[in-house]
This record gives sequence, structure tokens and C-alpha cells, in this order.
Amino acid sequence: MPITLFCCLLSGMILFAFASVAAQEVNLEPGDPAPEFEAVTAEGEQWRSKDHIGESILVVYFYPAAMTGGCTDQACSFRDNRTKLTELGAEVVGISGDQIRNLQIFKRTNNLNFPLLSDPKGEIARVFGVPVRDGGTITREVDGEEVELSRDITTARWTFIIGRDGNILYKDTDVNAAGDSESVITVIEGLAQN
Repeated sequence: MPITLFCCLLSGMILFAFASVAAQEVNLEPGDPAPEFEAVTAEGEQWRSKDHIGESILVVYFYPAAMTGGCTDQACSFRDNRTKLTELGAEVVGISGDQIRNLQIFKRTNNLNFPLLSDPKGEIARVFGVPVRDGGTITREVDGEEVELSRDITTARWTFIIGRDGNILYKDTDVNAAGDSESVITVIEGLAQN
């Protein structure tokens, strides 16, 4: 076999091996260590999971897009149940592929009282195994004027609960947007009884 043909075959096998590794999906389950992550909040501040894990139970929810129906219902439900979640020792953080400007509008319009993180490339979603697809642009009326909100990626709606020990306690890949906070409360209350 000529050396050039051998080198081409070897290169092809190496590229195939790397592509196979890259294509492997992350499949986190309860009991697995949660990935550490950080991102910028709607307020433009850096938010790090390591600063919160150990202090409280961390509810991490991924949602497709700010200022859309289901995502607004989900966020407002977490807003309305924040006191109960805090009493249970939990804090909430929402993550989407939205740009910071979108998150600022979303937070202000709905008086959201917990951090929203911008994951514009879907890096956090991917380390949690959350499916990511192409983004999009929507137009909404905000304070009497038309506003265009764009995002590069759209994540699936998944929710995780991370314990104080840094391990995943709960994973929901079939989230009922409006009922998500109630489901989370029920799970945390159940964990407290065990």
C-alpha cells in the first residue's frame, strides 16, 4: 500500500474517531455530579454555579426563548413561588440562548425576581445534555413600541434540581411550563421527607 494512501486512510480514521466522540450526547441523570457553569446575567454580571452550590438547592431551568407564551408562564410561575422555594432552601436560575438585551426586557416586563443567564452559543445547555437547535427572531410590543428579539440558538425546555452536594437530584425533560415551579416544589418537599 503506498504511503500516501495509508496516510489518507489513517487521517480518515482519526477524524472519524474525533467526530464520534464529539457526537456523543451528554446524558446526566439523578446522582450524577452537575457540571460547573458560569454566564452573564440580565444585569451584565458574571454568575457562577460554584458560588451557589453548597449554599442552597439550585433549580436550573432551560427555556426556549424570552417573551414567548410558555416561557413567560414558566418564569412567572417561578417568580410567584420564589418565597416558597426560598423557604425550602432553593434558589432558581433560568437559562436560554437569548442575548442579554432580551433578558433585560423579559425580566423588566414580567418583574422577574431571580437570575436569568444568557447562553448564546448553547455551551451550558450542551454540558447538561439539553438539546439545542437554531435560534430565531420574534417581534414583541414593549412599552408601546415594537422590539425585535433575536437569539442564535434555542434550547429545549428542561429542568434540573442540584443538591447542596453538587449532585443532580432531579431531571425533567418533559416540562409543563406553567406547572414547572409547582413540580419543583413537590420534588423538593419530597426530598426533605426522605
